[in-house]
Amino acid sequence: MTKKDSSRNYRILREARANLHLALPIVAAQFTFMGMGTVDTIMAGQIGADELAAVAVGSNAWFLLFILFMGIFMACSPIVAQRIGAGDDARRTGEFVRSAALLAVVLGMLWTALTHLAAPWIVGLLDLEPQAAAYAVDYLRAVSWGAVPFCLCFLGRNVAEGHALTRVALVAGLIGFAINGVLDYLLMYGALGFPRLGAPGCGWASACSGLAMMLVYGLFFVRLKRLAALELFRPQWPLHGDAVREVLRLGLPIGFILAAESWMFNIGALLMARFGGQTVAAHQVAINVAALTFMVPLSIGFATTVRVGRAAGARQPDEVRLRGRVGIGIGASFSLVSASLMALMPGVIVSAYTEVASVADIAVKLLYFAAVFQLFDCVQATANGALRGLKDTRAPMLITVSAYWVVGMPLAWWLAFERELGPYGVWWGFIAALAVAAVGLATRFVRLTRRSAPPASAFAP
Repeated sequence: MTKKDSSRNYRILREARANLHLALPIVAAQFTFMGMGTVDTIMAGQIGADELAAVAVGSNAWFLLFILFMGIFMACSPIVAQRIGAGDDARRTGEFVRSAALLAVVLGMLWTALTHLAAPWIVGLLDLEPQAAAYAVDYLRAVSWGAVPFCLCFLGRNVAEGHALTRVALVAGLIGFAINGVLDYLLMYGALGFPRLGAPGCGWASACSGLAMMLVYGLFFVRLKRLAALELFRPQWPLHGDAVREVLRLGLPIGFILAAESWMFNIGALLMARFGGQTVAAHQVAINVAALTFMVPLSIGFATTVRVGRAAGARQPDEVRLRGRVGIGIGASFSLVSASLMALMPGVIVSAYTEVASVADIAVKLLYFAAVFQLFDCVQATANGALRGLKDTRAPMLITVSAYWVVGMPLAWWLAFERELGPYGVWWGFIAALAVAAVGLATRFVRLTRRSAPPASAFAP
């Protein structure tokens, strides 16, 4: 091995350690977020079928807007990371964050109003029993009061991650998870003298957990030196139009990317209903396993955004190239591990979910598809993160939306119903969509960074 090769291998290993150091707390934070939904479902199921249906429908409807607004404020991570990499003054970065905070309040209020007004219409589109429908509307209206706190949490999390402070989200997530679980019990069951609210109580618990997490982020912005330097709570809150436009310009495409992917899987789940209850249950098992493992590459993608953004802000094209490729490489490596486990031990994995033989047989077969699914899902998540670090979001939006809705869903429908492959056709559609997205996004990053320097937009202030 030459000295040059040895030096390059050292840089790769050093970058991999730096990436994982940021990513691991994010992985844990993502699991706390998933855990909230799991606790909600378990507790609602203990009350009755109407309550469970209301929480299932309400939480899915809420999630569609949740992920859009979350995506908007994900733009703040690369913006802040690039500012830090460029050596920008903390006070100037603070002005950007303060303007983004005002935007978060405005968008959160809009989100609340839309949910309140649209809740009866959304629920009315579904064929629910009258009592379940009423509970679902009340759930949506209750949880909507958490919209402003959640938007501010999205902002706080991404600003902290832009500073490479990824443990902040973990602490906030753990506290939010605990408060959500306690309030679920108190408000849904009417324990310790609290009113018994049933499914709407779950919505109030989620809203309160959002408020609690917002307060935790606020405390970090006062107590942590790097975040306190932003002077977020300084009097006089000017709204800088350039800052707002930058967040929306970069963030709206990210939101549409997340929404397009989420909608594809939601529609796929609805298609499964055509193949019977056992198939729906088996699909739920396989997709839940895939969702759990996806938390790892998703978190690596978040870390890669920060690492690439820092290098882009410092105008270090070689580091941009290295950091992005290492992030994508870590994602691809993890996919080999997760895919191997699914392919080699599907029966063991499925047995943790169900002992119903007819469901388990289908779920085992679907896990083989999920194993192939992993190979592309991990790459597209990390490549997307690398491109976000370059503030490149419009082209990735076109790539992913086309992959999911021009390739994936039409192919899933055609294979499932025209070629009569049934549920396996839907999963082939998922695999094709993610393959196109993975190849498109990874290729774009390689092309952008093959030049002597990333595009000028990557260094925009």
